Amino acid sequence: MSELKTPSGIPSAHVDDFSLSKLPPQDQWPEMDWQSVPELAAYPERMNCAVELLDKQAAIHGDRPVIHFEDAVWTYNDLLDKANRIAHVLVDDMGVKPGHRVLLRAPNNPMYVAAWFAVMKVGAVGVATMPLLRARELVYITERADVEVGFCDDHLKEEMEITLERSKTLKRIIYFSNLGSKSEDGNLDALIADKPGTYDNIDTAADDVCLIAFTSGTTGPAKGCMHFHRDILAICDTFGRYVLKPAKEDIFCGSPPIAFTFGLGAMVTFAMHAGASTALCEAPAPETLLGLIQKHKATICFTAPTAFRAMVDKISYYETDSLQQCVSAGETLPLPTFQAWENATGIRIIDGIGSTEMLHIFISAAGDDIQPGATGKPIPGFAGKIIDDDGNDVPPGTVGRLAVRGPTGCRYLDNPERQAAYVQNGWNVTGDTYMMDENGNFWFQARNDDMIISAGYNISGPEVEATLMDHPKVAECAVVAAPDPNRGFIVKAFVMLRDPSEASVDLVKQLQDFVKAEIAPYKYPRAIDFVEDMPRTETGKLQRFKLREQEAAKAH
Repeated sequence: MSELKTPSGIPSAHVDDFSLSKLPPQDQWPEMDWQSVPELAAYPERMNCAVELLDKQAAIHGDRPVIHFEDAVWTYNDLLDKANRIAHVLVDDMGVKPGHRVLLRAPNNPMYVAAWFAVMKVGAVGVATMPLLRARELVYITERADVEVGFCDDHLKEEMEITLERSKTLKRIIYFSNLGSKSEDGNLDALIADKPGTYDNIDTAADDVCLIAFTSGTTGPAKGCMHFHRDILAICDTFGRYVLKPAKEDIFCGSPPIAFTFGLGAMVTFAMHAGASTALCEAPAPETLLGLIQKHKATICFTAPTAFRAMVDKISYYETDSLQQCVSAGETLPLPTFQAWENATGIRIIDGIGSTEMLHIFISAAGDDIQPGATGKPIPGFAGKIIDDDGNDVPPGTVGRLAVRGPTGCRYLDNPERQAAYVQNGWNVTGDTYMMDENGNFWFQARNDDMIISAGYNISGPEVEATLMDHPKVAECAVVAAPDPNRGFIVKAFVMLRDPSEASVDLVKQLQDFVKAEIAPYKYPRAIDFVEDMPRTETGKLQRFKLREQEAAKAH
């Protein structure tokens, strides 16, 4: 056991103080509630989430399926064996010790899940990254989290190699195939072949950091959100246990990447907590997702409203009678989409709002508790309210800022400025504008910051602006959300050129391609207007809200 102490004062398993030193001081944390849900109140001081979700479940459900992928089926015992072997690679071949950060980069496939659990088993800290991220973004993440080693799917090698060249911290990446069956020299598939299928898990504290999840925020660069082993279990014992209520016979499927905390719960932890299984797919477009439901007889589907809208028109061509529950998150669920899906399937979509800062969903409703058009009520373990700009509570029926708290909460990686903005008076202030009615239902109104939510993706407007500003022809720009009937919102850029005479359709495409090459392609501006001036305050500050209002007015 190391001499380091966790925030609760018990011995940490970590051998370096990186995570502990980067946590915000406890007086800057939101208030945490671990008593209102009995399962949470019973958590022990020492806990490893891999032991709880994999080892203990394999002891009960060993020969039952846990992952369906293409034509392969992995049982709980198969996944445990793979994770244990990878754990030995982490320790024996890569020198990883408890507390070290490990990069994880892959689409949704079985080996990615095994690698994630291996990182938890050895007491390290997982730093998951979206498959679509570019080297520019990956370099920032690796250096911000001081990552030296990692695992990467071999199909994502090109951008990873560029990251290795540019990153000041990253020293080694080991590649793997989606099923761990491509035994080439030096890759993970080959390295695990002669490793033991058993591993003595590190005895981590319940409040040892196990995950640094990066989210594109409102102020440009991604922000790291630090979560504990107990937090991983807490989302299972709140949303999973009290709202979703899965059974071991359920088969999950969906589109959210496991690298998103939404996807981690939806595609991995909720199912395993119940002894159930998940059908994974590396590129789950709406039509592919329908095929996945048909092939694997999936019973629970997680995706964004955009996908539900797209699937409604195609669902009659597929056998989807197995489907019993559907969950929407990532962006607000429009009432017409809710109604169209219910008309097509008879299933009322469970809507939910969550955040990377909070780890997963904190307001939702299921079954008869669903009020069409509303997001729902705070789920067991969480509380919510609406506040004004000064932080004062407002009465029901008043539009204001959403504030929530519960067993999970915002702990930014070494970011006191953003910590102070997100956590106010012990509450997590999410950046969403809501209204709470007399019955306690929460109704989404808008985002109240520069976050753009498009087709379920969170996109930082300032990050896109910073990228566009790197183009030699751009003098100034502003990026906002513009309403779109298919994607909810799109990224729209207003660009002032150094030479206004160069404005053209060709230059629009050049700028779009430039952004796609520099950052994740889904972040590119789908619309660009060339302008000669921008709305500003008397002091010259750009007024993006006026551009947002202008675009909203066009949509009505």
